[in-house]
Amino acid sequence: MATVSAPQTPENDPRVKAVFDDIRQTRNTDFIGNIWRYLAFDPALLERTWQDVKAVMATESVLDAKTKEMIYVAVSTANACGYCVHSHTAAAKAQGMTDAEHAELIQIISLAARTNHILTGLQIPVDEQLQA
Repeated sequence: MATVSAPQTPENDPRVKAVFDDIRQTRNTDFIGNIWRYLAFDPALLERTWQDVKAVMATESVLDAKTKEMIYVAVSTANACGYCVHSHTAAAKAQGMTDAEHAELIQIISLAARTNHILTGLQIPVDEQLQA
């Protein structure tokens, strides 16, 4: 259950409408997800969040869009954000992630989580050659 209520008519606020319009244009869709509908309770938070998401996820960079989405799935899994796991899995599939790639991604996430927990529990020192 959400800790805030989504505004009933969020686009009555011109700041919210501007963000929603930009989401529609950037993503080439009329779909506005619940994340944005609920963040509309605070237009400033909505604006900042969309600006950050757009700058990283919707801007061309050295990483292709599918890779970015797959990384987002991994981090969202590690952070136990069910909404983001679903959202970015759908986005990764829309960018061409295959079932085989999804399966391998889950295997990598599982392996990393398990070995991270082992190493955190044992506090094994990092090899000098691996220090960044």
